[in-house]
Amino acid sequence: MNFENFFVRTFFPLIYSITFALGCNSNPTSMIHTNISPPVADEIPYQHKIHGHIRIDPYYWLNQRDNSEVLDYLEMENDYYQKMTAHTQGLQKELYDEMRARIKEDDSSVPYFHNGYWYITRFEEGKDYPIYLRKKEVLTADEEILFDCNEMAKGQDYFRLVGISVSPDNTKVAFGVDTVSRRQYTIKVKDLKGGLIMDTEIKNTTGGSVWASDNLTLFYNKKDEQTLRSEAVYKHKINRPHQDDVLVYEEVDEAYSVYVNSSKSRKYIFVSCHNTKTSEHHFIQASQPESDFQLIQARTSGLEYDVEHFGDHFYIHTNFNKAKNFQIMRTPVDRTTTDHWQPLLPHRDEVLLEDFELFDQYWVVNERANGLSRLRVMSWDNKEDYYIPIDEETYALYISYNPEFKSSQLRYVFNSLTTPTSVIEFDMSDQQKTVLKTQEVLGGDFDPDDYTSKRLWADARDGTKIPISIVYHKDTQLSKNTPILQYAYGSYGHTIDPYFSSTRLSLLNRGFAFAIAHIRGGEYMGRHWYEEGKLLKKMNTFYDFIDCSKFLIQQKYTTAEHLYANGGSAGGLLMGVVINLAPDLYNGVVADVPFVDVVTTMLDDTIPLTTSEYDEWGNPNDKTYYDYMLSYSPYDQVKEQYYPNLLITSGLHDSQVQYFEPTKWVARLRTHKTDQNLLFLDTNMKAGHSGASGRFDSLKELAKKYAFIIDLEEK
Repeated sequence: MNFENFFVRTFFPLIYSITFALGCNSNPTSMIHTNISPPVADEIPYQHKIHGHIRIDPYYWLNQRDNSEVLDYLEMENDYYQKMTAHTQGLQKELYDEMRARIKEDDSSVPYFHNGYWYITRFEEGKDYPIYLRKKEVLTADEEILFDCNEMAKGQDYFRLVGISVSPDNTKVAFGVDTVSRRQYTIKVKDLKGGLIMDTEIKNTTGGSVWASDNLTLFYNKKDEQTLRSEAVYKHKINRPHQDDVLVYEEVDEAYSVYVNSSKSRKYIFVSCHNTKTSEHHFIQASQPESDFQLIQARTSGLEYDVEHFGDHFYIHTNFNKAKNFQIMRTPVDRTTTDHWQPLLPHRDEVLLEDFELFDQYWVVNERANGLSRLRVMSWDNKEDYYIPIDEETYALYISYNPEFKSSQLRYVFNSLTTPTSVIEFDMSDQQKTVLKTQEVLGGDFDPDDYTSKRLWADARDGTKIPISIVYHKDTQLSKNTPILQYAYGSYGHTIDPYFSSTRLSLLNRGFAFAIAHIRGGEYMGRHWYEEGKLLKKMNTFYDFIDCSKFLIQQKYTTAEHLYANGGSAGGLLMGVVINLAPDLYNGVVADVPFVDVVTTMLDDTIPLTTSEYDEWGNPNDKTYYDYMLSYSPYDQVKEQYYPNLLITSGLHDSQVQYFEPTKWVARLRTHKTDQNLLFLDTNMKAGHSGASGRFDSLKELAKKYAFIIDLEEK
């Protein structure tokens, strides 16, 4: 049982969706101009030489994390930001209080039943972290606390618990803890009979683990200490020192990462190897932990497949045989290579198959057509085949955690730009649905009927229609004076669905509209949408965002004086390219932990994630990719020109986008921008890529960003 998977997929949208939304609230304030001078980083020219080309990097020295001068510079940038925004402190507190007031602090997840126990995640009033608990057999039984993360987090600047995995006999639970925010988890094991933490302490892992059926053997992933690539799978006996752990699989190709997981049936344990376009899986029976892993299908460049088990077959979600939108196939467990794969649900050009779930009488496929998700239910006896009805025009829909085979109850999650997240149980036998839980929005300022959402279609410069999901208060008339916050991501095939956010209400309630641009690089319109926004077609991602902005202005929904943009990580790269190419379209831009020094990072194979992402961005050791990356790399393309008001965030311990990328970018922007607009760098010195770990601390970070935007609008 993977409790962490349940929490992320089911309870996370109900409680933590607030941390991924964009919202704000304000009384009118005006920008206070000061004579405070921004910090200026020393310029120490450093030459990058490759392909007969020399790039001069004057701020390369900022890569030295342990250099006191680097830390001093970061602190000076933070001090400058805090002083320049001191006049918004009241606004920030107001935003924080308003966003927090909408949260039902004493809340809990929908219980689910697995292997004799009901499992629940609970939050308590005034506390930052979840409490994981279970009840034996019936919900009226006494609760057993697995973990109180509030107690475990005491004394820590950062705390995250992941990978909760209960042994098959229910007597032990493995889990991973990170107290630095580098995603280097230490795996520990708790004895649920005595309530004590056992001696097991395995450092530098992904945090996830899988039990064998003997309740003594634990399989886990080990990371490379420098690159943080998940490179090996080890086998640990909990009654032996971890120094005796056995290496069962090592991924030697640096472009791949390796993970261990189990089948829903718990009969098989899989070792799965992936890069961005190729996968490979190995398996053993969970009852035979000493056996050797067997290969399902050897990796073939471009062949992607995922594996699940039911009965005598492995069920495979794959793009095999040029099925770009994927298909479902199956193969006998004793004949697993592609020559034995048989189609179960064929490929369709217009429908992307995203996910599937197996039950003893039914199976369910999560499809996406014309950008919208839908759930298709089919019975194994072929007597039933239908879609679960959905009414709204634009929404987010996905399969929740369903750990039991012998059930006709499907749980799924639904929300939209105007509808809070609901966990729904659908009876596949009589097609009746029950809403088990709907996110409560407190504070007294929310009525779903007060908001309007719709989907627009912008024309990209190459003629492609780009969808935009937009939401605003019913009293807001879209006009040239309407402030709009435009958001996008656009990489890795990750789709940003039109999701609900309680924090965003503060923005909408003050006349803002919020727009999600479903640009190429994601999979909103199918697999081709991703393929058209990566590698040597990456510019489509950036052009799509710009063309969506121009569309909003041309339609007189807003003007450049009232248009704002936001994106994080690879979406921060998007922000960086956009402000180089079309800075005059935006009044303000927030770039969260932005990946902006693209060429330097992708040439440095010691940096986490670099080698595993060559298939996403290209390998700049190849001159073709080098030249293309260089043409859009935000750090390299900073020029003498006007830039909009900018707030750039970073985390000192970020393992995905190293702190020095946004730091160097800000330093270079300071010396090149020809305007008097604001430029701030806000570095969290105690956290990493995802920011603060507590649910309320994260609201404080949101409040700072929203205050920045509102202050600009009311300037």
